[in-house]
Amino acid sequence: MSTREDFRVRAEADAEAAQRASGLRIRLLDRIEEHAAVRALIEEVWHAGEGAPPVTADLLSAIRVSGGYVSGAFDEQGLAAASLGFFGPPSQRRLHSHITGALARTRGTGIGHAMKLHQRAWALREGVETITWTFDPLVRRNAYFNIVKLGASVTDYLPDLYGAMDDAINRDDITDRALARWPLTHAGVVAAASGRTASMHRAEFASAVVALRPDPSESPVLGDRDADLVLIGIPADIESMRATDSAKATAWRLAVRATLGTLLDEGAVVRGFDRDGWYILDRTETP
Repeated sequence: MSTREDFRVRAEADAEAAQRASGLRIRLLDRIEEHAAVRALIEEVWHAGEGAPPVTADLLSAIRVSGGYVSGAFDEQGLAAASLGFFGPPSQRRLHSHITGALARTRGTGIGHAMKLHQRAWALREGVETITWTFDPLVRRNAYFNIVKLGASVTDYLPDLYGAMDDAINRDDITDRALARWPLTHAGVVAAASGRTASMHRAEFASAVVALRPDPSESPVLGDRDADLVLIGIPADIESMRATDSAKATAWRLAVRATLGTLLDEGAVVRGFDRDGWYILDRTETP
Protein backbone atom coordinates (compact mmCIF):
# COMPACT_ATOMS: atom_id res chain seq x y z
CA MET A 1 0.00 0.00 0.00
CA SER A 2 1.40 3.41 -0.97
CA THR A 3 2.03 6.16 1.54
CA ARG A 4 -0.72 8.25 -0.07
CA GLU A 5 -3.09 5.32 0.25
CA ASP A 6 -2.10 4.92 3.90
CA PHE A 7 -3.06 8.54 4.57
CA ARG A 8 -6.37 8.13 2.76
CA VAL A 9 -7.36 4.97 4.62
CA ARG A 10 -6.40 6.44 7.98
CA ALA A 11 -8.25 9.68 7.22
CA GLU A 12 -11.43 7.78 6.35
CA ALA A 13 -11.19 5.80 9.59
CA ASP A 14 -10.74 9.00 11.62
CA ALA A 15 -13.67 10.63 9.80
CA GLU A 16 -15.91 7.64 10.42
CA ALA A 17 -15.01 7.57 14.12
CA ALA A 18 -15.81 11.28 14.50
CA GLN A 19 -19.10 10.86 12.65
CA ARG A 20 -20.15 7.97 14.92
CA ALA A 21 -19.24 10.01 18.01
CA SER A 22 -21.40 12.92 16.79
CA GLY A 23 -24.48 10.77 16.27
CA LEU A 24 -25.17 12.43 12.90
CA ARG A 25 -24.78 11.12 9.35
CA ILE A 26 -22.62 13.07 6.90
CA ARG A 27 -22.79 12.72 3.13
CA LEU A 28 -22.24 14.68 -0.06
CA LEU A 29 -25.26 16.57 -1.41
CA ASP A 30 -25.97 16.57 -5.14
CA ARG A 31 -29.64 17.41 -5.70
CA ILE A 32 -31.04 20.92 -6.12
CA GLU A 33 -33.59 20.39 -3.34
CA GLU A 34 -30.76 19.44 -0.98
CA HIS A 35 -28.88 22.58 -2.00
CA ALA A 36 -32.00 24.64 -1.30
CA ALA A 37 -32.07 23.12 2.19
CA VAL A 38 -28.42 24.10 2.68
CA ARG A 39 -29.21 27.67 1.68
CA ALA A 40 -32.04 27.78 4.23
CA LEU A 41 -29.79 26.34 6.95
CA ILE A 42 -26.99 28.83 6.30
CA GLU A 43 -29.47 31.72 6.34
CA GLU A 44 -30.84 30.49 9.67
CA VAL A 45 -27.40 30.16 11.24
CA TRP A 46 -26.17 33.55 10.02
CA HIS A 47 -29.54 35.36 10.28
CA ALA A 48 -28.77 36.78 6.86
CA GLY A 49 -30.72 39.60 5.26
CA GLU A 50 -33.15 38.49 2.56
CA GLY A 51 -31.40 40.55 -0.10
CA ALA A 52 -27.96 39.06 0.47
CA PRO A 53 -28.04 35.30 1.09
CA PRO A 54 -24.56 33.86 1.86
CA VAL A 55 -25.13 31.09 -0.73
CA THR A 56 -27.82 30.12 -3.20
CA ALA A 57 -29.03 26.71 -4.32
CA ASP A 58 -27.94 27.22 -7.93
CA LEU A 59 -24.43 28.23 -6.84
CA LEU A 60 -24.15 25.08 -4.71
CA SER A 61 -25.25 22.96 -7.66
CA ALA A 62 -22.60 24.64 -9.81
CA ILE A 63 -19.94 23.91 -7.18
CA ARG A 64 -20.88 20.23 -7.11
CA VAL A 65 -21.15 19.74 -10.86
CA SER A 66 -17.70 21.31 -11.25
CA GLY A 67 -16.28 18.81 -8.76
CA GLY A 68 -16.39 20.90 -5.60
CA TYR A 69 -17.50 19.91 -2.12
CA VAL A 70 -20.99 20.30 -0.65
CA SER A 71 -21.90 18.11 2.31
CA GLY A 72 -24.64 17.86 4.88
CA ALA A 73 -25.01 16.30 8.31
CA PHE A 74 -28.36 14.78 9.26
CA ASP A 75 -30.00 13.95 12.56
CA GLU A 76 -33.46 12.52 13.21
CA GLN A 77 -34.99 15.92 12.37
CA GLY A 78 -33.23 16.31 9.02
CA LEU A 79 -30.42 18.52 7.79
CA ALA A 80 -28.59 19.93 10.81
CA ALA A 81 -25.25 21.15 9.41
CA ALA A 82 -23.65 21.83 6.04
CA SER A 83 -20.29 22.66 4.51
CA LEU A 84 -19.08 23.78 1.10
CA GLY A 85 -15.74 24.29 -0.61
CA PHE A 86 -14.27 24.96 -4.03
CA PHE A 87 -10.86 24.45 -5.57
CA GLY A 88 -7.94 26.86 -5.65
CA PRO A 89 -5.31 27.01 -8.43
CA PRO A 90 -4.65 23.52 -9.90
CA SER A 91 -0.92 23.69 -9.19
CA GLN A 92 -1.65 24.12 -5.47
CA ARG A 93 -3.89 21.02 -5.20
CA ARG A 94 -5.92 23.01 -2.70
CA LEU A 95 -9.56 23.06 -1.61
CA HIS A 96 -10.89 26.27 -0.08
CA SER A 97 -13.56 25.56 2.52
CA HIS A 98 -15.81 28.60 2.30
CA ILE A 99 -18.68 28.01 4.74
CA THR A 100 -19.52 25.49 7.43
CA GLY A 101 -22.59 26.02 9.58
CA ALA A 102 -24.56 24.00 12.10
CA LEU A 103 -27.91 24.52 13.81
CA ALA A 104 -28.02 25.21 17.54
CA ARG A 105 -29.50 21.79 18.27
CA THR A 106 -26.18 20.14 17.32
CA ARG A 107 -24.23 21.99 20.01
CA GLY A 108 -22.07 19.60 22.02
CA THR A 109 -22.18 16.78 19.46
CA GLY A 110 -18.77 17.47 17.91
CA ILE A 111 -20.33 17.73 14.45
CA GLY A 112 -18.02 20.61 13.43
CA HIS A 113 -14.99 18.39 13.99
CA ALA A 114 -16.66 15.45 12.26
CA MET A 115 -17.46 17.56 9.20
CA LYS A 116 -13.88 18.79 8.89
CA LEU A 117 -12.60 15.22 9.05
CA HIS A 118 -15.17 14.16 6.44
CA GLN A 119 -13.94 17.00 4.24
CA ARG A 120 -10.32 15.95 4.78
CA ALA A 121 -11.02 12.33 3.84
CA TRP A 122 -12.92 13.41 0.71
CA ALA A 123 -10.14 15.81 -0.29
CA LEU A 124 -7.46 13.13 0.03
CA ARG A 125 -9.51 10.84 -2.21
CA GLU A 126 -9.60 13.67 -4.76
CA GLY A 127 -5.82 14.12 -4.67
CA VAL A 128 -5.96 17.37 -2.67
CA GLU A 129 -2.99 18.11 -0.42
CA THR A 130 -4.17 21.23 1.43
CA ILE A 131 -7.44 22.76 2.65
CA THR A 132 -7.68 26.45 3.49
CA TRP A 133 -10.41 28.54 5.08
CA THR A 134 -10.82 31.88 6.78
CA PHE A 135 -11.89 32.58 10.35
CA ASP A 136 -12.39 35.53 12.65
CA PRO A 137 -9.18 35.75 14.70
CA LEU A 138 -11.05 37.47 17.54
CA VAL A 139 -13.30 34.47 18.28
CA ARG A 140 -11.50 32.31 20.83
CA ARG A 141 -13.30 29.05 20.19
CA ASN A 142 -12.62 29.28 16.45
CA ALA A 143 -8.92 29.95 16.97
CA TYR A 144 -8.62 27.05 19.42
CA PHE A 145 -10.57 24.70 17.15
CA ASN A 146 -8.52 25.52 14.06
CA ILE A 147 -5.04 25.69 15.58
CA VAL A 148 -5.24 23.08 18.33
CA LYS A 149 -8.12 20.72 17.57
CA LEU A 150 -7.37 20.46 13.84
CA GLY A 151 -3.65 21.28 13.80
CA ALA A 152 -4.00 23.98 11.12
CA SER A 153 -1.52 26.81 10.70
CA VAL A 154 -2.34 30.51 10.37
CA THR A 155 -0.55 31.96 7.37
CA ASP A 156 -2.12 35.29 6.42
CA TYR A 157 -4.08 38.19 7.86
CA LEU A 158 -6.70 39.52 5.44
CA PRO A 159 -8.05 43.00 6.33
CA ASP A 160 -11.75 43.60 5.62
CA LEU A 161 -11.82 40.56 3.35
CA TYR A 162 -15.57 40.43 2.73
CA GLY A 163 -16.44 44.09 3.12
CA ALA A 164 -19.80 44.97 4.69
CA MET A 165 -21.94 41.87 5.27
CA ASP A 166 -25.69 41.84 5.84
CA ASP A 167 -26.05 39.18 8.52
CA ALA A 168 -26.51 39.22 12.28
CA ILE A 169 -23.04 37.83 12.98
CA ASN A 170 -21.01 40.28 10.88
CA ARG A 171 -23.30 43.28 10.47
CA ASP A 172 -21.58 46.59 11.37
CA ASP A 173 -18.25 44.83 11.93
CA ILE A 174 -15.00 45.07 9.95
CA THR A 175 -14.57 41.66 8.31
CA ASP A 176 -10.86 41.06 8.97
CA ARG A 177 -10.04 37.36 8.71
CA ALA A 178 -7.12 35.03 9.28
CA LEU A 179 -6.33 32.35 6.69
CA ALA A 180 -6.00 28.83 8.09
CA ARG A 181 -3.95 26.33 6.10
CA TRP A 182 -4.43 22.61 6.73
CA PRO A 183 -1.71 20.42 5.15
CA LEU A 184 -3.62 17.15 5.13
CA THR A 185 -0.71 14.73 5.50
CA HIS A 186 1.42 16.82 7.88
CA ALA A 187 2.38 14.90 11.04
CA GLY A 188 0.63 17.39 13.32
CA VAL A 189 -2.59 17.23 11.31
CA VAL A 190 -2.54 13.43 11.21
CA ALA A 191 -2.03 13.33 14.98
CA ALA A 192 -4.82 15.85 15.62
CA ALA A 193 -7.23 13.90 13.40
CA SER A 194 -6.74 10.86 15.61
CA GLY A 195 -7.28 12.89 18.78
CA ARG A 196 -3.67 13.64 19.75
CA THR A 197 -3.70 17.44 19.92
CA ALA A 198 -0.70 19.65 20.73
CA SER A 199 -1.89 22.02 23.43
CA MET A 200 0.25 24.94 24.59
CA HIS A 201 0.05 27.34 27.51
CA ARG A 202 1.51 30.81 27.52
CA ALA A 203 3.20 30.10 30.89
CA GLU A 204 5.56 27.77 29.00
CA PHE A 205 7.02 30.80 27.20
CA ALA A 206 8.59 32.85 29.97
CA SER A 207 10.74 34.87 27.55
CA ALA A 208 7.79 36.00 25.46
CA VAL A 209 6.64 39.62 25.39
CA VAL A 210 2.98 40.62 25.40
CA ALA A 211 2.01 42.60 22.29
CA LEU A 212 -1.69 42.81 23.12
CA ARG A 213 -3.83 41.93 26.13
CA PRO A 214 -7.22 42.74 27.65
CA ASP A 215 -7.25 44.97 30.72
CA PRO A 216 -9.70 44.36 33.62
CA SER A 217 -12.44 46.15 31.66
CA GLU A 218 -11.75 43.95 28.59
CA SER A 219 -10.33 46.90 26.65
CA PRO A 220 -7.29 46.23 24.42
CA VAL A 221 -3.87 47.24 25.73
CA LEU A 222 -0.98 47.33 23.26
CA GLY A 223 2.49 46.32 24.39
CA ASP A 224 5.86 45.30 23.00
CA ARG A 225 6.32 42.98 20.02
CA ASP A 226 10.08 43.34 19.58
CA ALA A 227 11.13 39.84 20.71
CA ASP A 228 11.54 36.34 19.32
CA LEU A 229 8.40 35.09 21.08
CA VAL A 230 5.28 37.24 21.20
CA LEU A 231 1.92 36.74 22.92
CA ILE A 232 -1.35 38.24 21.70
CA GLY A 233 -4.35 37.99 24.01
CA ILE A 234 -7.93 38.41 22.83
CA PRO A 235 -11.16 39.06 24.79
CA ALA A 236 -13.26 36.25 26.21
CA ASP A 237 -16.41 36.96 24.17
CA ILE A 238 -16.03 39.34 21.25
CA GLU A 239 -19.49 38.40 19.94
CA SER A 240 -21.26 39.66 23.04
CA MET A 241 -19.03 42.73 23.06
CA ARG A 242 -20.14 43.62 19.53
CA ALA A 243 -23.73 43.68 20.73
CA THR A 244 -23.10 45.66 23.93
CA ASP A 245 -20.12 47.91 23.12
CA SER A 246 -19.44 48.22 19.40
CA ALA A 247 -16.77 50.89 19.89
CA LYS A 248 -14.73 48.60 22.13
CA ALA A 249 -15.19 45.71 19.69
CA THR A 250 -13.89 47.90 16.85
CA ALA A 251 -10.90 48.90 19.00
CA TRP A 252 -10.11 45.21 19.41
CA ARG A 253 -10.39 44.61 15.67
CA LEU A 254 -7.88 47.35 14.92
CA ALA A 255 -5.55 46.27 17.72
CA VAL A 256 -5.46 42.67 16.46
CA ARG A 257 -4.85 43.94 12.93
CA ALA A 258 -1.93 46.06 14.19
CA THR A 259 -0.35 43.17 16.11
CA LEU A 260 -1.30 39.77 14.70
CA GLY A 261 -1.71 41.17 11.20
CA THR A 262 1.62 42.99 11.24
CA LEU A 263 3.51 40.04 12.73
CA LEU A 264 2.12 37.61 10.15
CA ASP A 265 2.99 40.05 7.36
CA GLU A 266 6.54 40.16 8.74
CA GLY A 267 6.82 36.37 8.60
CA ALA A 268 6.09 35.38 12.19
CA VAL A 269 4.72 31.88 12.75
CA VAL A 270 1.79 31.06 15.01
CA ARG A 271 3.14 28.21 17.13
CA GLY A 272 -0.03 27.63 19.09
CA PHE A 273 -3.07 29.00 20.85
CA ASP A 274 -3.61 28.95 24.60
CA ARG A 275 -7.20 28.00 25.42
CA ASP A 276 -7.38 31.04 27.70
CA GLY A 277 -7.18 33.24 24.61
CA TRP A 278 -3.52 33.78 23.68
CA TYR A 279 -1.85 33.46 20.31
CA ILE A 280 1.77 32.32 20.64
CA LEU A 281 3.94 33.66 17.83
CA ASP A 282 7.55 32.93 16.94
CA ARG A 283 9.47 35.49 14.89
CA THR A 284 12.48 33.19 14.37
CA GLU A 285 10.74 30.30 12.60
CA THR A 286 10.21 30.05 8.85
CA PRO A 287 6.59 29.79 7.65
